[in-house]
Amino acid sequence: MKPIRLISGILTVGFWTLASRVLGVAREIFILAYIGPGPLMDAFVAAFRLPNMFRRFFAEGAFNAAFVPIFSKKYEGEENPLKFGSDAMNGLAFVLLVISALALIFMPALVWATAGGFAADSRFDLTVGYGRIVFPYIFFISLAALFSGALNATGHFAAAAAAPILLNIFVIAAMVTAKVVGGEIIHWLIWAIPFAGVAQLALVWIAAERAGIRLRPGRPVWTPDMKRLVRVAIPAALAGGVMQVNLLVGQQVASNFEKAVGWLYAADRLYQLPLGVVGIAVAIVLLPDLSRRLKAKDNVGARHAFSRAGELSLALTIPAAVALVVVPFPIVSVLFQRGATSVADAQAIAFAVALYGLGLPAFVMQKVLQPLFFARENTRTPFYYALWCMAVNAALAIGLAPVLGWYAPAIATTVAAWTMVAQLAWGGRKLGEVARFDTRFRQRIFRICLASAIMGAILWGTMLALGPLLERSYWRGLALVGLIGVGILSYGIAGQTVGAFRLSEFRSAFRRKG
Repeated sequence: MKPIRLISGILTVGFWTLASRVLGVAREIFILAYIGPGPLMDAFVAAFRLPNMFRRFFAEGAFNAAFVPIFSKKYEGEENPLKFGSDAMNGLAFVLLVISALALIFMPALVWATAGGFAADSRFDLTVGYGRIVFPYIFFISLAALFSGALNATGHFAAAAAAPILLNIFVIAAMVTAKVVGGEIIHWLIWAIPFAGVAQLALVWIAAERAGIRLRPGRPVWTPDMKRLVRVAIPAALAGGVMQVNLLVGQQVASNFEKAVGWLYAADRLYQLPLGVVGIAVAIVLLPDLSRRLKAKDNVGARHAFSRAGELSLALTIPAAVALVVVPFPIVSVLFQRGATSVADAQAIAFAVALYGLGLPAFVMQKVLQPLFFARENTRTPFYYALWCMAVNAALAIGLAPVLGWYAPAIATTVAAWTMVAQLAWGGRKLGEVARFDTRFRQRIFRICLASAIMGAILWGTMLALGPLLERSYWRGLALVGLIGVGILSYGIAGQTVGAFRLSEFRSAFRRKG
């Protein structure tokens, strides 16, 4: 994959991921308006996090790190990738069925282990009931992740990136329908999730068939390739599991504070918007590209691709982080403050958004640095790093909670993310020149920071000027659009002026994408 195609692929995935994340924010707007922070939302968040936790543990963690590099190399070398893909799919399906059955049986224990603070009130039984409905989502979405990995490995990014949109469409449609017909909104919301999983799997399966990736269900078989996959996947799954432990530690702490689970969840959804658009898009495109280049011994091309991916990531992420830190309350209040969500709720969510914003560049850079190891089928090293991050996260979240209260998990998450980046960057030095950013990256990173600082100052002044409009019901939406527009325009002008980037580079990538 040529450098221009790498950036084009990132922008393709970024476009569809942006659409999905925007709809995701819309989904949270409906949830916060119709349900609002409280017992029902806390129970929904804890229940929905269970299949998502295992999805990231098995599908996105293990298979993005193990399946994609192996499938990419087999595809590049014409080594019967379809048989390997079918065997991997059948093995994953078997494991998922076993896990789903166990989870449905032992759901009370699972809820107690992940949200122990709920045991003292009605939230516990609600979460158990909701969890048994939504957990089968893991089966469909994990298989969809495997098909998405195969599509990404062969350069077909659009369908895989668009699939998450279906979840948001199903959930929003269910809540709106429930509101119109007078149904119980939370029940419609919960039942929409497994049906969305079926639709997502169907979309990527059909796209794979059309791309010539014909994977067939069958009996799981143990082959040398599957042994190789498991050998690589287990450390990756453990690494992914460690990162999920960080989330669960935060939820455990937050479950002891009223409304805190809902506040942190809403804040998480906002910072996930730029993280998903940039970080996930880079990881999806960069991992198979690096795998193919390393197999072809193209170290120069691999370093160039790695540097351009890091440069593009930070050029888009640092200004987003600055915006989340400088103007979080206008964003949160305009998006979420309505219906069952009060001003006090919006203030709490905004504070958490600012804390997460401080860690946003670290969350994205993890997605850039980890492929250096995963492309070499080295998943053990990131796992060891993740263990240290888990220790840092747990110590800060639990240790600071008695002093700082409900937002201690947000601080712990941010510090742990920067700890992970520091370890990945230091460990990557042992991989040689291919794992070191080139001169152009080092020159531009300081200019990107300067342009972002200029944008932040302009955003702050604009927020003060638009203050009265941001508080008026009928004008605050337009005022927020204006505030965001000023931020984008000021960053574009500042970045072009100080040499942080050239707008022509983005135009060239978009033309190639078309």
